[in-house]
This record gives sequence, structure tokens and C-alpha cells, in this order.
Amino acid sequence: MYHDTALASAAKADPRPRSAVSTGVGMAGLAGMLLWVGVARWFGMDGPYAALVNVAACAVPMVLWSVFVDKVHRNSSTGMDWSHRKPWRETLDTSLTKLAGLWLTWAGIALIYGTGRFYWEGNFSFAMWCFEFAAPFLFVASIPYILWFDRYAVEPKDGCWSLGAWLMGLNEPIDQEAIFNHLRSWAVKAFFTAFMVAIVPGGFGDFIRGDTSQVLHDPVALANWLITFMFVIDVAFATAGYIVALRPLDSHIRTANPFAAAWMAALICYPPFILMGDGGPLDYHIGTADWTHWFQGHPLLLALVGAVLVGLTAIYAWATIAFGFRFSNLTHRGILTHGPYRFSRHPAYLSKNLFWWISTIPVLTTGSIVDAARATLIMCAVSGVYYWRAKTEERHLRLDPAYRDYSEWMERNGLVPRLVARALGKSPSLQGRG
Repeated sequence: MYHDTALASAAKADPRPRSAVSTGVGMAGLAGMLLWVGVARWFGMDGPYAALVNVAACAVPMVLWSVFVDKVHRNSSTGMDWSHRKPWRETLDTSLTKLAGLWLTWAGIALIYGTGRFYWEGNFSFAMWCFEFAAPFLFVASIPYILWFDRYAVEPKDGCWSLGAWLMGLNEPIDQEAIFNHLRSWAVKAFFTAFMVAIVPGGFGDFIRGDTSQVLHDPVALANWLITFMFVIDVAFATAGYIVALRPLDSHIRTANPFAAAWMAALICYPPFILMGDGGPLDYHIGTADWTHWFQGHPLLLALVGAVLVGLTAIYAWATIAFGFRFSNLTHRGILTHGPYRFSRHPAYLSKNLFWWISTIPVLTTGSIVDAARATLIMCAVSGVYYWRAKTEERHLRLDPAYRDYSEWMERNGLVPRLVARALGKSPSLQGRG
């Protein structure tokens, strides 16, 4: 009793570190998305363009909330000084150099897209069509944007400028690490934006076409339909995050993960490098069946397990909503401490892996006991990959004192770390307060 009272008192005297994103941002994006989904279902708009509008319906309210309510453009972390506008003649040379670096980066990305056959097959062909359509507009818009941006930037000579200075052979000091961070940041955007745009239409169309007269009378169909919707939310927010990475909105990429192990751990979870896909080294489906097979004929169990899976997917979607328009793999764009990140450092990875274990139940098999053993061991390996991802991400984020403060607070107050500590027979630490 005394120990629990001490923990409660410590929590009151140990406030949660401030989050880089407010709760209102995600709620604004969710409201906009729900409104559009209602319109799309009413009129039966289930096509790829309606799916893209869904991303915009999510992103625009978040931007408006961030600017007019949170006033993120005034944050010192933007590196912008709105009270001091430099004459455009003073920054023109810097801006032209930066444009050269930006266009070189885009040319490199276009070369990779054009060379890789993978990007012109299946769902990725839709993403390439979108990029082809947007490219001329982005090229033209980049000119006034850079010219305007540099007039307010405290330090306009960033990694993009350094790359342009290297390209033009300018006789000025060039920050090579800034160039590397610039290239890593755009590598993240290029790889993951293509993937996200490619999967936007599929889930959106499936949800819009859902027949409520059927799903409301079938617990399995209802669970799958709601799970699809959770992923529609996740994809919309994540896609907006990769697109709306702008310094004036304080959503820019501060640093991209510099560790090779982090890139390896992340990339093997996504095509074309994915190891968990059908026939891949970490394909845990062979010799297994999903939860609907094992619980068929038991409607109560189907409903209960379905509800658990929907709940886990909702936590996964909630973790993405919490980012607002700052979601991005392999990057640091501000430290989150709200939403599900009050309870766990990695709620998305935790909920995703629990979902896989419960939905697959690898210890049961439709083949032999050897298949069950293999599936279970492979599932353990998949969970190990996500543990590895979590640790490599923490290694990167710990370079920021704000994350170290959050991590230490989580050890003292986070629900999941405290449950793990108790399961291991350890007492949650009260040290480090203040």
C-alpha cells in the first residue's frame, strides 16, 4: 500500500514532458477524414481519386489547426524568424544554390524510380502516375517557395544548399554531414511516400464498398470491415505525414536516422525488400490458418476475438493519429509524449505484433507439428525484427535530450514499462524525478 501511494505521489510531482504535437492536430485530421468518408460512402465514391481526396481531407484540417490554434510556425524549432525579412537580393544567390541542390536531389529520385521496374508494376504504377502528374507543379512551385523561405530563415545554408554548392563548385565551406542528412531525409521520403501512395486506394475502396447490411449481422465481417477502416485511417495520416514535411509548419525532418542497422531493420519490413511476405524467409503463414478458422462455429468467441483485434488495430491507428502530419519512419520530427505514447514508447509495434500473434495463433497448425513449431519460431523472429527496429530508433532519438527525458519519464510512469518491470520482479524506479 505504501509503495503504491509513493508511486502515485511521484507521478503527480513528475509531469509528463511536453509533446511536440498537440492532441487537437490529430483530432482535426480525423474529423476531416470522417467527414469525407461519410460523403464518399453516401455517393459511392470508391475510386483512387476519392482515396487521394481522403488524404487531403485529413491533412488540410491538421495544417489549419497547427497554424491558427497551435501556431506552430512561431516555434523556435522551425528556424524561421518572421520578424526579420531579409531583402530578396541578399538571399538570391543562396536560394539559387539551394534550388540547384533540390533539383539534383529530385533528379536522382526520378532516376531511381525510372530505373526500378518494381515501381511500374502493380499498385506502385498508381504512385508513379501521381508523381508524374505532380512533378511539373512541384518544380515550378519550388522557385517562389525557396525564394520566400530564405528571406525568413535564420540559417538558410542547410544541407540542400551545401549539395547545391558542391554541384556548382562554389568556393565556400561545405558541411558534408548536412549533405548526408539531406540525402537520407529525401531517401526516406522517396521510398516511403511511393509505398504509402501505392496502398492508399486499396483499403479506402474496400471500406467504402463495405455492405453494412451484411457486416452488421456477421461478427467476422464486421471485425474485418472495422480493421480495414483502422488501416484506412493509418494510411491517410501516414501519407499526409510524408507529404507535409515543411519547416514553416515545424514538421520538417530534423534528422534522418544515421545508423545502417536502423535502415536494415526498417526496409526488410517493406516491399521490395520485405522478408515477411508470401514465400519470404519470415513468412509465418505456412501451415497455419487465421483466427476465423479456429473459432468457426463459436459466434461468441468469434465476436470476442474480433473485438480484441479491432481494438489492437485501433491502438495502431491511434499511434499514427498522434503524429498529426509528422509521421515518418527513420526520422526525428519532434518527440511525442501524448496519446498512446503516454503508455508505451512503441505502441504501434506492440499492438501490431499482438495482432499478428492473436490473429494467426502459430502454435496451431493445419499441417504437422513441425509446421506449428516453424511458424511459432518465425513469428518470434518477426517480433524480434520489430524489437530491433524499436531499439535502433531509440538509438537515433536518444541523441536528442528531449527524448532522453521522455524515456526516463516513461520508465517511471509508463504503464507498459511498469507492467514489464513487475512481470520481471523489478520495482518501477522513482529515481530521476525533477
